[in-house]
Amino acid sequence: MSLNHEIKIDGQRSENSHVAEHTIDERKLVRKIDLHVIPWLALLYLINFLDRGSIGNAKLYNLEADIGINDRQYLIALTVFFFPYAILEPASNVLLRRFKPRIYLSTMMLMWGMVMAFHGVIENYGGLLTVRVLLGATEAGLYPGIVFYITSWYKRSEMGSRIALFFSSATVAGAFSGLLSAAISKMDGVAGRSGWEWIFILEGLGTIAIALASYWVIQDFPDTATFLTQEERAFVVRRLTDDLKLSAGGESFCKEYIWQSLTDWKTWVANTYFSNVSDGPLYAFSLFTPSIINQVSFRATEANLLSVPVYAWGCFLTCIIGFLGDRIGARSYINLSLFGVGLIAYTILIVSRSPALSYFAVYLAVSLICRKANSVAWVASNVEGSYKRSVTLGMAIGFGNINGAVTANIYRAKDRPWYRLGHAIVLFYITTGFACSVLFAVLLKRENARRERGERDEIIVGAISDRAHERNGTYNNVEEAKVSKGDKWSGFRYVL
Repeated sequence: MSLNHEIKIDGQRSENSHVAEHTIDERKLVRKIDLHVIPWLALLYLINFLDRGSIGNAKLYNLEADIGINDRQYLIALTVFFFPYAILEPASNVLLRRFKPRIYLSTMMLMWGMVMAFHGVIENYGGLLTVRVLLGATEAGLYPGIVFYITSWYKRSEMGSRIALFFSSATVAGAFSGLLSAAISKMDGVAGRSGWEWIFILEGLGTIAIALASYWVIQDFPDTATFLTQEERAFVVRRLTDDLKLSAGGESFCKEYIWQSLTDWKTWVANTYFSNVSDGPLYAFSLFTPSIINQVSFRATEANLLSVPVYAWGCFLTCIIGFLGDRIGARSYINLSLFGVGLIAYTILIVSRSPALSYFAVYLAVSLICRKANSVAWVASNVEGSYKRSVTLGMAIGFGNINGAVTANIYRAKDRPWYRLGHAIVLFYITTGFACSVLFAVLLKRENARRERGERDEIIVGAISDRAHERNGTYNNVEEAKVSKGDKWSGFRYVL
């Protein structure tokens, strides 16, 4: 790896020719980054997922009866969460890039922790709607923000496993949520409050504590990271730019980058892709798994406890898939295989009349959660330019979250115990997402072929060029073309 040209570190230009390649062990440096970046992000997402889905556990401990709401009102309360959550995500990602992640992510978490605690003092339907809207607004941006943040630290061949490690905390949250809710429910009657109220209050206070610690734990971007030496920061930025992540050394905000994202076909295929398969089924699974298990002849506490091994299996599988995607690089084939498992799972859930068979199918259905980290890494790997990537990921994940408003309403009480309508709608999502994944792979492969044939070549001043390529732009040198065009540069190759 060559480190013999200037890069921007801590806002200054620094000549790094004196930093010999052999003076820094790249593998040790990556492990150092892993230890400082990934564990805390995983903890934040665990808390995020735990707080978001705890209402599904609280429901089993008389939430509806205590505040006087019916099943339709409960579903509406789940729905309203997703509108501010989805709408605010794309803008949130741009703000994260412009401001320090340490301040932005920590403040976001502090605010939703307070809202979470307020869930425990509501007394009626209006109060429930209010806190759910506020929770959606304050949680917006954490997931796409963390994904974008991770992509700013790692090469394209490294992102899948790191996103999987961070995302696996969602499956841990699913398991831990059942255990925690079952334990906290034992506080029913303490200080005159119900078990479900204590679930919200204690989880909210825990979130606030983690948020306060985050102000000191979270690092910013590689070019300013305090846990790295000057030489290590230069090395990290250079290894990223060598991986065609040319914005790693710092990128000034420009409206053009947002326009590049909005006019890129990958943004819109990714939007359809995430909207139709990633987030809709994911939220349906996380919000209703306890109820699905409960309605096939298991009691509330048993249902929460039986969800634990399901999520534990999902956590293990998520990590395996993430590492496999980085190792073999065939992210499209991995996705399609997991789609197939999901199709089998929900077909079984639709036709099953056996509690044991339905419970087995839930283990297969968790593959939809396992696949998401690989999908995010696939999209992120094919978008260059930090602001462009932040907008693309923010839009894809944000629009996908709108489907949470749909799937929050498909598991109706009148359809129990088998919830066939809900399972059929999720099956439709999976089928549509399968088609979008195939389309995404075909179009990426076609574009790579065009670049191999020279159809996307730019004109470089002073070099021998085909004037027919004027439509691809004219640049003073190759570096200018790289920085200006990002993944549209003729030398950039998309990964499948």
